[in-house]
Amino acid sequence: MNANGRTRVHLLVAAAIALLAAGPLGLGDGPVAEAKEAARGKAKKTTQVACRLQRPQKFLKRRTFVQKGTLDPKKHARAVRYLAEHYGHVETDETRRYNPESAHSQATTVRFMGLPLSIHEKIAPALHCVEKRIRKTCSSKSRRYTPRSVGGFRTANSYRGAEISNHLFGIAVDIDPDRNPCCGCVDPWPTSPLCQEKKRTAYERAALTRCWIKAFERYGFDWLGHDDLEDTMHFEFLGNPDRITVKQ
Repeated sequence: MNANGRTRVHLLVAAAIALLAAGPLGLGDGPVAEAKEAARGKAKKTTQVACRLQRPQKFLKRRTFVQKGTLDPKKHARAVRYLAEHYGHVETDETRRYNPESAHSQATTVRFMGLPLSIHEKIAPALHCVEKRIRKTCSSKSRRYTPRSVGGFRTANSYRGAEISNHLFGIAVDIDPDRNPCCGCVDPWPTSPLCQEKKRTAYERAALTRCWIKAFERYGFDWLGHDDLEDTMHFEFLGNPDRITVKQ
């Protein structure tokens, strides 16, 4: 084969390689294929998930079954049954009757305002919506608050007597106990300087801003600052866990 023949062969091989790299009919990764891919992407319907606005269910609120320090066993049992059925048992015979799966086995760790937090997986979307709301509406200087510590799931009951803490179900969140006191809780809170100061309302006693509190309440959380305990660090999800999210 002469030099001209070899040159033609080389050119044909180079052209074939270029066609293979481009894909079938030369459209694999070329501009036409990219245009088709973009068109397919635009045709896909985007599904967004948002949280429903909901209030805490009244029968689950602590102040419904605890009045002036006295526990109403019947009302308390109703609340405990609902929570066990929806979130799992908390290592008691009573709650095991309603749900064989433990609440703690459904724990998940999320990040809330940059801090790790262990909660029940069912309420994770609601907490995400709370954070989103806080970042959107509580950014001004008078509404801003930066948490240093948060607490969620517990395995030991923090109430005395028959009452069960919602921390055991993984639906309660504490924010900065050192700055947001629980003046009706067990020692050392009653003797804390934060509880000795004369304040007109629990809002004034807490370092948390009202904007934060309202953000939680918007999505089914109850603030125990409203309770006789004046537990200003504490929020618990008392909405319907089956109706947290809505597709848009």
